[in-house]
Amino acid sequence: MTADTAVPAKSETVRRSDAILERLLGLHPKMIDLSLDRVVRLLGALGNPQDSLPPVIHVAGTNGKGSVVAFLRAFLEAAGYKVHAYTSPHMVRFNERIRLAGEIISDDALSDLLEEVERVNDGKPITFFEVTTCAAFLAFSRVPADVVLLETGLGGRLDATNVVRRPAMTIITPIGMDHEQYLGGRLESIAAEKAHILKAASPCVVAKQERKAGQIVELRSLEVGAPTFIEGKEWHIRVQPGRSGAGEVVYQGRDVTWTLPPPALVGGHQVRNAGLALAAIEHIKGFEVPEAALAMGMKTVEWPGRLHRLTHGPLVEMLPEGWELWLDGAHNPHAGKMLATFLRAWKDMPLDVVIGMMGPKDANAFFKHIAAKVHRLRAVPVPGEAGAKPPEEVAEAARTQGIGDVAVTGCIETALRDLIANANRPQRVLIVGSLYLAGSVLVENG
Repeated sequence: MTADTAVPAKSETVRRSDAILERLLGLHPKMIDLSLDRVVRLLGALGNPQDSLPPVIHVAGTNGKGSVVAFLRAFLEAAGYKVHAYTSPHMVRFNERIRLAGEIISDDALSDLLEEVERVNDGKPITFFEVTTCAAFLAFSRVPADVVLLETGLGGRLDATNVVRRPAMTIITPIGMDHEQYLGGRLESIAAEKAHILKAASPCVVAKQERKAGQIVELRSLEVGAPTFIEGKEWHIRVQPGRSGAGEVVYQGRDVTWTLPPPALVGGHQVRNAGLALAAIEHIKGFEVPEAALAMGMKTVEWPGRLHRLTHGPLVEMLPEGWELWLDGAHNPHAGKMLATFLRAWKDMPLDVVIGMMGPKDANAFFKHIAAKVHRLRAVPVPGEAGAKPPEEVAEAARTQGIGDVAVTGCIETALRDLIANANRPQRVLIVGSLYLAGSVLVENG
């Protein structure tokens, strides 16, 4: 997820915080300018709130970061802990990025924080993500909680979140090719950037990686003295048939075996994301999370826009009887590969895709994984995003990868009407390609 490329608000309602966020966008000529100098300066002027936080779990990787945070929050809150969380981007409102002791920050509290940070910054150049990250740290330092779940925005080494000197734990999700223009054009360079969240004596839970990426992470752990717990070595997770007929998830760690219900988030990749969160629970010190709380967390975890079936709202009501509407934020080749694995189970009706992508994303590499599963495709703009890829380019990439029925439409509603008008049986429609598009769909669908 790129933290810096979203417009501040995705709602038609004008809030006090919207105007402040718009001003903050103008403090730096670039949306992304990886450096720690500006954020260190501003945090120092604010009294270094990042040094006064509850224990921090810092999460980096290419895909799955937000889902891992969602699982951790569900597990810890089910055990009675108060949890701060910082994630990006947001789906509908910027406030979603900052959770204080379990609650999305109120608009008044957010506005007060942003104005304070803006005043202390005094007009000096700083990127949008940097200044809002400083606001999040300030909020977390003032509101009591037991733990902070901190998601990187982009990369790791020079990410604005990478100022926490002694995290209680770090987590590395699967690493793939993404943001090459900022992190380097090779998997090894991307892995090196993300592995720099590892800190001395802070345990790190690592997802199973492609060989080169895994080697880089392990080398970094040796360099800094961070004990690592790697998927497939120190811990395993699998799905097995359950007594009730539904699959059970079995987590096998060094000292524990947990048998849990399947996660509320669908897809095999979400089982792996749950595994990362469970491994973190097993190895973090100072937290007691009983198996009953883990089971509750698996059943109640929420993370909108990730293989999320929409069951009501104006867009759903447009569809004929028997049709389904799904939403997912997959947007890069690694996410496309995971999505393709899930789509193999969708054999009962044809799959139509409505897609809008951001400019830097590799549409050809994304479609390479899912093209064989797609019946028809409609490319749309991403509303309100100046950095979106022109839908004509997205459509051409789809044709290049062998998708036959491809067209460009002006918006989601037009795409759905076109698909409905040219079908003689129920279809499953998947809206995909950008979390920003997913957020606009949630707004449009009420």
